[in-house]
Amino acid sequence: MFTGIITGIGDITHIESLGDHLTYGKRLHIHTPEAYLDDVGLGDSIAINGACMTVTTFDASARQFTVDVSAESLAKTSGLTATGRINLEKALRAQDRLGGHIVSGHVDGIGRVVRFESVGESWLLQIETPLNMAPFLAYKGSITVNGVSLTVNQVKDAATGCIFDINIIPHTIDHTALGSLTVGAEVNLEVDVLARYVERMLSLRA
Repeated sequence: MFTGIITGIGDITHIESLGDHLTYGKRLHIHTPEAYLDDVGLGDSIAINGACMTVTTFDASARQFTVDVSAESLAKTSGLTATGRINLEKALRAQDRLGGHIVSGHVDGIGRVVRFESVGESWLLQIETPLNMAPFLAYKGSITVNGVSLTVNQVKDAATGCIFDINIIPHTIDHTALGSLTVGAEVNLEVDVLARYVERMLSLRA
């Protein structure tokens, strides 16, 4: 379980294939901030751009760890097939504060950035989602974008999908990898778990 509060910005430095067929996944080599791995153990869960992964090897002194990503996970997420900056979050501990919202680390869909620009002191991020995610998005509801817990400021439904707006403060830009986004970029989305259960209950009543 996670909260959507990023605990570090990492870098995917190297990607290797786990086999010579499309059914095989990839091994990601990730570089972390100073001392980030000091309390990490083999088998621990770390969310990478919002996708929960298992630490398969790590070297705290070198600030490096690896995760193995299945072909299925690669097909249902974005940002895990190329080197570059990523958001990292360690799994929630019982004594930790729940600063964002309850996040499972299971990506529900992939969105596309249609607008990203500064507005005053903040940034406006506008994302288009697949149509099947529209029931889970609501004004002032929670959404996880590349692992970051954010608040939906506006929702616009269309025939082919749903577009929602998010206001991002400078602190979030400075302490996550969201500042690297560009128009057209794909992002991992996870809806609020409460919205998921409400939609399920309503569908059973129909």
